[in-house]
Amino acid sequence: MPPAFLWALGAIGAALAAKLLSDAHRKANEDLETLRREPKPDERANIPTLKRDPVTGQYRPPS
Repeated sequence: MPPAFLWALGAIGAALAAKLLSDAHRKANEDLETLRREPKPDERANIPTLKRDPVTGQYRPPS
């Protein structure tokens, strides 16, 4: 095969690969942006606070 033909096939393949990667990058960023805009649940409300033991003075999780 002539070198120009192989070079042209390589250039076309590189352009297609760049297009596919660009589309995948754009889709991933759109998905991340929708996740960022969703309200986040308040996870700190589910964590119990520590209570101070009056005898020892140490903080312990509630029983």
